[in-house]
Amino acid sequence: MPLLLIPLALLALALLWALLIPVGLIQRYRYGKARRRALGWAVSLGAGFSLLSLLLFFAGAWVSGHWVADAPLFAAGGLAAGLPLGALGLALTRFEDEPRGLYYTPSRWIALGLTLLIAARLGYGLWQGLHAWSADAPHAWLPRQGGLFAVGGLLLGYYLVYTLGLRRRLRRHRLARPPSPGQPAARR
Repeated sequence: MPLLLIPLALLALALLWALLIPVGLIQRYRYGKARRRALGWAVSLGAGFSLLSLLLFFAGAWVSGHWVADAPLFAAGGLAAGLPLGALGLALTRFEDEPRGLYYTPSRWIALGLTLLIAARLGYGLWQGLHAWSADAPHAWLPRQGGLFAVGGLLLGYYLVYTLGLRRRLRRHRLARPPSPGQPAARR
């Protein structure tokens, strides 16, 4: 009897996942436009992980190029679009220099645009999957997944430029502030 409940539990898990996607997207937008304090270690860690993610992403796109037509080309195109978008996002970010540190508020329009892009790509992928499910060849949708690599490249390019620019801004902030009494001077 308990073995019969396993397919039901898997179906319930898939339904729960599908219901939580909109909640995750809303939370992504809310966090994307929230005011934050720039912490040096977190920004440096984010920049390092962005570079590592970019390398792994292009390695994955190169390997996927065997099944997905022009996957590395789509990934490079997405990256080429994401780099200037990251610079624009950094230019539209509001920075506040306070005694406790550097605070920043990202552009709500860029955060909304990126969230809508992710939602549109998820919706398009589900639509493609449903149509491929009803088609005669179930793997016919695989060669048309280059857009997924383009969106991934765009997001990685955006976050790479944004974190590197934020890191640079934080460094300038630290050098411009005089050390408080009892605090060692910043290294140059």
